[in-house]
Amino acid sequence: MRKISIRLVPFVALMFFINYLDRTAISFAAPNGMNTDLALSAAQFGFASGVFFIGYILLEVPSNMALHRFGARRWLSRIMVSWGIVALLFTWVGNFEQLAILRFILGVAEAGFFPGAILFLSLWVPAKHRSKTLALFYLAQPLTTVIGAPLAGLLINQHGVFFGLEGWRFMFLAVAVPAIVVGILAWFVLSDNPAEARWLSTPEKTWLIAALSAERAATEAKNAGTRKPRGGLRTAFGSGRVWALSAVYFGFIYGLYTLAFFLPTIIGGFEEQFGTTFSVFERGLITAIPYLPAAVVLYLWSRHATAHGLKPWHIWLPALIGGLSIPLALSAGSPAATVAVITVTACAIFAALPNFWTLPTQFLTGAAAAAGVALINTVGNLAGFSAPYITGALADWTGNYHAGMWVVGAFMLASAAIMLGLARRGRADSGLPGAGTTSKILD
Repeated sequence: MRKISIRLVPFVALMFFINYLDRTAISFAAPNGMNTDLALSAAQFGFASGVFFIGYILLEVPSNMALHRFGARRWLSRIMVSWGIVALLFTWVGNFEQLAILRFILGVAEAGFFPGAILFLSLWVPAKHRSKTLALFYLAQPLTTVIGAPLAGLLINQHGVFFGLEGWRFMFLAVAVPAIVVGILAWFVLSDNPAEARWLSTPEKTWLIAALSAERAATEAKNAGTRKPRGGLRTAFGSGRVWALSAVYFGFIYGLYTLAFFLPTIIGGFEEQFGTTFSVFERGLITAIPYLPAAVVLYLWSRHATAHGLKPWHIWLPALIGGLSIPLALSAGSPAATVAVITVTACAIFAALPNFWTLPTQFLTGAAAAAGVALINTVGNLAGFSAPYITGALADWTGNYHAGMWVVGAFMLASAAIMLGLARRGRADSGLPGAGTTSKILD
C-alpha cells in the first residue's frame, strides 16, 4: 500500500490537478480581462462556465464503460490529450458564442476522467485503505486553487510576452500544454491492474490480487442474494442507493462549482463593496486562501474516518456545516470576514467528498461499478451546469450574489438531510458505512 501511495496515487492526483485547473481556468480569466474583452454579462459567463457540464454529462457513462472495456491506461491517456488540445483553443476565443461552443466541447473531451480515476483507484486499493487513498487523490482539487490561483495571476500579468497575446489568453495557453504532456506520459506510467505492475514484487502482487478478489467475490455474493443477475448498466440505473447518492453528490457539486467559478469574481467585487484595491496577483492569493485549510481538513477528516471506521456523519456533518455557513458570508462586514466564512464552507465540502466516493464501490462491482460511479458523477455534475448559470442569472437580476449563496446553502442542507436519512434507514447489507441493522435503505 505504501508503494501504491508513492508510485501511483501522486501521478493520478497530478492528472486530476491539471484536469481541475483546465476546467476552472475560465474563472481566473473572467475578472481579469476576458469578460470585458468578450463583453460578457454575469449570466453569459455563468452559462459558458456551466455548458461544459452538458457535454460532460452526455458522454460520462459511455466513457466509463469504455474505460472498463479498454483499460484505464489507454482511456485516461486518451481523455487527457483530447481535453488538452481543446483547452489550447481557448487562447484564440473571440466572442461569447465561440466561448460557449469550446466549453461544451471541452466537457465532451473530459467526460469520464474523474469517475474513471475513482474507479481506477478502487481497482488497486482494498476497501479498508480506500478512504485514505481517495483523500490523497482528492487533495489535488483544493491544491489546484492554492497553487493555480496565484499561478494564474502571474500568467495573466504576462501581457504580450507570447505573440502579443493578452494576459488571460496566455494563461489559457500555459495551463493547456501540461495536459497534453502528462496525458502522453500516462500511457507509459499507468498499469491497468496490479498483475501488470512491474514495480510490485511477486508476493505483493499475490497479496493485493487476493485481497481485491476476495472483496469482489463477497460483494457479488451479497448482491446475488438480493437481486436477479443483470447487466452493469441495469444494475446501476435500477439501484435506489445509486440515485440517492447521486442526489447527495448534486448538493456538494453545486456548492463546489459556485465557489470555483464565482469566488474570483466575488473577490474582485470587494474593491467596490469595501473600497479596497487588489492587484491581479493579490486576487489570486486571496482566492487561494480558503483552499489551503480545506486541503488540511480534507486529509485529517479522511484520516480520522480511516482510523475509526467511516460513519455516515463523516459525510452529512460537513454538508450541514457547509449549508449553514455559506449564507453567513452575506452578512460579513469585511473582506477578511467574508473569506473566513467561505473558508469554512470550502473545508466542509472537501471534508465530505473523498469519504463520499468510498460508498459506490462498496455495493457495486465490475461493469455495475463503472456505470454506477459514472451515473452518480453525471447527476452530480448537473449542478456543474446549473450552479454557475443560476448564480450568474440571479446576480444579474438582483445586482448581487446574495440570492445565489442562499441557493447554495439550501442544496447543501438537502444533501445532509438525504445522507442522514440513508443512514437512519440503512440495512446491514446496504453498503453504507454505519448503516443500522433494523431499518431499510432506498433500493
